[in-house]
Parts: sequence; structure tokens; C-alpha cells
Amino acid sequence: MTLTVLNVAYSLAPVGPDAVGGAEQVLSMLDRALVRDGHRSIVVACRGSSAAGTLVETPAETGALDETAKKRAQQAHRGAIATARARWPIDIVHLHGIDFDTYLPGDGPTLVTLHLPLGWYSPEALRPAREDLWLHAVSDAQHKTAPAGSRLVAPIPNGVDVDGLNQPRSRRDFALVLSRICPEKGIHLAIEAAKRASVPLAIGGQIYPYQTHVEYFANEVRPRLDRRRRFLGPLGFSAKRRLLNVARCLVIPSLAAETSSLVAMEALACGTPVVAFPNGALPNVVEHGETGFLVNDVDEMATAILASAELSNEACLSAARRRFSLDRMISAYMDTYRALAKLGPSRTELRAAR
Repeated sequence: MTLTVLNVAYSLAPVGPDAVGGAEQVLSMLDRALVRDGHRSIVVACRGSSAAGTLVETPAETGALDETAKKRAQQAHRGAIATARARWPIDIVHLHGIDFDTYLPGDGPTLVTLHLPLGWYSPEALRPAREDLWLHAVSDAQHKTAPAGSRLVAPIPNGVDVDGLNQPRSRRDFALVLSRICPEKGIHLAIEAAKRASVPLAIGGQIYPYQTHVEYFANEVRPRLDRRRRFLGPLGFSAKRRLLNVARCLVIPSLAAETSSLVAMEALACGTPVVAFPNGALPNVVEHGETGFLVNDVDEMATAILASAELSNEACLSAARRRFSLDRMISAYMDTYRALAKLGPSRTELRAAR
């Protein structure tokens, strides 16, 4: 069964192999897999994106990402989706953005992947009235947080390309943070922990032009940087892979309920232990004392950064191979696409088919 799938990115974030966000990375992996397997992949995303399939581009917002910019981007997405659906016989629309409900097509089999904490979505968005619309989480931990009345089908756990990520190299004595730069990611706490551990820290990440993000970097991150704690800016895939393969550990100081933590999976795929706060799905990703440490405060984080050198890199890699298969994730999405294309609006049949 050959499919035509329209993947729709978050309206304000470009997609491609070098994308920063987990949602954008998952979309790109699905796009590449669809093309590889002989399906038609169409991607709606803003300028600056790249796709293995056909890219339907919307304008990029270059100024402050305020409410006016968001509404303008969402309107552009609505137009691009309508254009794509008029031009190609779309079997499935697959939405990935937190603002999906602002450009949701009016009909047709539609899948929504909820990449972010469920509390960040409007309650109405999680209770769709349409019978041909299905929503799902990316981990069991996230799924369990769904508010009463939510209509979610079974989760599809994230996965990573273990073989593509793992490139064994000599380890170097620095800790690593890879993250969007925003208050809920707690970057300033990782800097404080690295200082207490007297360990260098490299920070790779994107500062999006939201006012709160810019102010957070200026007020909480930049003043804490020094010669041994450095901000590298946004990193493409190759640079990210190189750093993950040589760092002593990846630090995830996130204060948010992480829904899956793709970057933690990527670190383990590189044989690199993870030090993290036990928020959201992270306790289901990091095996405490085996593939990393789950910590409760900055002092414990500092101790864990030092202790991470004692953990087995091979155990981390083995866990990634066993638990975070990209093929498993792709197969689950492809099965879901086929079920949606065949079964139409029956949610009960969809669950049984999966």
C-alpha cells in the first residue's frame, strides 16, 4: 500500500536533519523513512526547512515571536495545508505542533503527535469532536498525565538512530548540555552544578526570539558563563554527534515534565551517561546507577557529573540498542498510517489494528 502523507511542522520552527527540537527531528525521521520506503512524503514547514520529500514552505518569522507573529504563521500554515490537500491526494495528515488546533484541517484522516507536556495544550485540543482525528503521546509516562476526557490512542514511543549516532572516540573531560535555551530547561542549574564539580561544560542550543527566552539567556545563563563553561549556540547533527561521543556525560537540568527526552536517548546511543532531574519520562529513560543518575538538586547533580566517569559506556550503548530502536518507532508510525488510511474514522478499529 503506497501512502501519501502530509506531515505538518510547528508553525515557527524549521525542520530538517539539523533541527534542534525533538518534534522537528521526529518529523524529519518520518519524512526520510517515507521516501526511503517508496511513499510520497509532503512536509509543510517554515522557510529554512529541508525535506527528503516535497517541501511546502511557509514564510519564516524573523522578528520577535509574539502573538502577532504566531497568528501570522498559523494563517500561513492553514493556507499551505489547503494548497497541499488540493494538489495531492493526501491519505493522512500528521500534525506535530503545539498549535496544531489553529490550523487543523476540517476533515480527513488526521494524526496528531503530542510531543510536549499535555498540560501545555488547551483542554479542548485534547478532546477533538471529529471522528477521523486521533491524538497520541510519545511515552507511557506522558500518556498517563492526560486529563479526564482526553481522546488519546496508545502511545508511540520515540526512537533514535543508534548506529548513525554511535561513533566511538576518545572521551574528553567535559559535561554537555543540548537544549533549547529557555527557563523551563534549567540551563543555569547545569552551569552551577558544573562549577561545583569543577568540570568544564559545553552548552549547545538555540535561543528562539521569544521575549522570555531572550531574557532568560541574558539574565540567568550568560552571566554564569566563564572560560570553562561555554555557550556554543545551535549545533547541527554532525557537531552534536561529535560532542555526544566524546563528553563524559550529558546533563539534563530540565524543570519541565519531559515527554520522552530524545536527547537522552541520543546520548545513550553514543555510549554517554545521562545526569538528569527525574522529571516526566526521564526516570523511564535513565536507569539510575547504570546508564546515568537521577538527581534532586544542584549538589547531587555536581556529584553525579563526577561519578558519571565510573559508568560503563558499553552499558549505555547496549541499553539504547535494546530500548530506543528507531526502526521500532518508524514501524509503529507506518502501521498507524496504514490503519488510518484503511479504517477511516473508527477509533475502536484503529486501537485494535495497532
